[in-house]
Amino acid sequence: MSLYQYAREGDVERLRDALASERAVVRRRAAEHLGELVEATDQASIDALLRVATDDADEATRAVAVDALAAVGEAAVEQLLAAFTGHDDAGAEWVTARRLAAALDADRPELRIAAVHALAGLDDPSVVSAVTGALSDPDARVRRRACRACGTIADPRAVPALVDRLTDVPPVRGAAANALGSIGTDAALNPLVDLLDDADESIRRTAAGALGGASTARPVEPLAEALGDPSPVVREAAVYSLLGLLSNAPTERSHAIRDQVVETLRDVDDDGVVDPLVEILAAGQETRQRRNAAWILGRVADPHASAAVEALAVALDDDDAQTARFATTSLAALGGPVVEDRLLDRLDPEYPASVRANAVFVLGRVGGRETLERIEALTDDESPAVRKRAFSAVTALRSGGV
Repeated sequence: MSLYQYAREGDVERLRDALASERAVVRRRAAEHLGELVEATDQASIDALLRVATDDADEATRAVAVDALAAVGEAAVEQLLAAFTGHDDAGAEWVTARRLAAALDADRPELRIAAVHALAGLDDPSVVSAVTGALSDPDARVRRRACRACGTIADPRAVPALVDRLTDVPPVRGAAANALGSIGTDAALNPLVDLLDDADESIRRTAAGALGGASTARPVEPLAEALGDPSPVVREAAVYSLLGLLSNAPTERSHAIRDQVVETLRDVDDDGVVDPLVEILAAGQETRQRRNAAWILGRVADPHASAAVEALAVALDDDDAQTARFATTSLAALGGPVVEDRLLDRLDPEYPASVRANAVFVLGRVGGRETLERIEALTDDESPAVRKRAFSAVTALRSGGV
C-alpha cells in the first residue's frame, strides 16, 4: 500500500514507520502526510517528527519535518525549539520574540526554519523585522519559509523585501509571489501583474496563482487577460485565482468583486473561461471553489454549451447543498433548449427527489409544452418536495402562456 493510501485512511502508525525508510524521499513524504494528519495530542507522532527534524541525514527531510511540526501546532514547535536550544521559551511574547529572533542567527538551518515558523504565530510588532531579515538567509529553505511567514503575517512592511525575492531560485520565488498575493496592497500586487508577461511559463503560472490571494478587485482584469495565455497551466491558474478572489473577498466588498469578475469574464473567449470552470465543478476538491464555479457558469456560459449545462445538471445532486442550489439557479439563468432537454431527463424516478425537485424548479422557468405535460404528471408524485415544486411550476408555465 502506498503512503498516499495510508494518508487517505489516516493510518498514522504506518506513516510513522515510514519515517525509518532507507529512502529520503519516502521519509519526506511520510513527514508531509503526518503534518496534515497528526493532532497536537499525538505525542508519539510528534516525537517521531522531532527525531527526524533533529537527526535525519538528509537536510531536505529535516526541513520537511520542521514544517510538519509547525503544521501540528504551536506546542509541537515549542518542543522542537526546546530540543534545539535546550530551554523552554515559555513567557511573555516579546521575550519569546527576542529569543526566536536570536535563533535566526543560529548555525543550524533547521533551528532557523523552526524560529521562522514560530515567529509567524506571534502577535508582536518586532516579528515583521525579524522575519523579513530572514528573507536574506543564506539557506534557500529558510528564505522560502520566511516568505511563507510574511504571507501569514500579511504586513505591508514586508513587501520590498519580498519583491527582491522574485528573482530568487524557483521555490523561493513562488513563495514570495504567494506572500505578495496574500498581502494584497497595490505595492504587493503590481509586481505580480508584471510577471504575467514573463517569458517563463512557470513564473506566469506562479504569478497568476498568487493573485488569487488578494482581497481586492485589482487583479480581476489582469487575470482575465491571462485567460488568453498560450499555456493551459497559466490559464487554469488564472481561473482558480478568479474563483479565489470570490472566496477571499471581504463581506463588504464581495458583491462588487463578484460583479466585476462576471462583467470581465463575459468579455473573454468562452472556451478559455468555461472549460476550466466545468472541470472545477466536476472534479474540484475545494467546496468554495466548486460553489463559485457553479455560480459563475450561470452568468458566463453559452446556454448552448452542452458541457457546462451537463456539469450543472450533474451538480443538482451534489453532496454540498449550496453547490446544488447554485447549480439550480445557474441553469434557470441559462435557460434554452439544451437546459430543458437535460433537465427533462432528471425527472425520471431513478433520480433522488432532491434532484427532481430542483429540475422541476428550473423547468418551471424555462420549459415549453412538453415540459408542462411532464410536470403536470408530477403533481401526484410520492415526494412532497417534488409535488410542491410541480404545482408552482405548472402555475408559472401556464401564466407564461405555455
